[in-house]
Amino acid sequence: MTTKDAEADLPEAVRQTIAEHHAQYLSDPDAAHLWDPIVIGVPGGPVPCLLLWHTGRRSGRRLNSVLQYYRRGDEIAIVASKGGTAHHPAWYHNLVAEPHCEVWIGSFKTTAVARTMDAAERARWWPEITAEQPQQLEYEQRTSREIPVVMLELERTPA
Repeated sequence: MTTKDAEADLPEAVRQTIAEHHAQYLSDPDAAHLWDPIVIGVPGGPVPCLLLWHTGRRSGRRLNSVLQYYRRGDEIAIVASKGGTAHHPAWYHNLVAEPHCEVWIGSFKTTAVARTMDAAERARWWPEITAEQPQQLEYEQRTSREIPVVMLELERTPA
């Protein structure tokens, strides 16, 4: 996927599956927490997903996105890879404009402040992220931009 809107390039069946997962997270977050991205061509088995609530930088509307996350102890990170497309995902631009957000990890809900990791912190996380999700290496090779890694500083941490 190399267009600005990566999801638009996906087959209808894949878009539908992603939409169903998104709807499931809104209605049954515990069941939606683990998701198998093989339906979009990403092998490796189920991955942990969170629901990120963010504010639209242009609309001011409350929006949400389902994203794979990476955990190190109480630290939670998300990756703005957008499949290796040329542009950052909209949710990332929204968090840069307004870093206060809400995070659902399964049925656990808390507020958070998002921040893009600096180069040194990203360098520490990137090997762990790519070990857990090797597809991120392919995304990195598809784009000339540095893929941001975002730390979600949670008000409370899940058990």
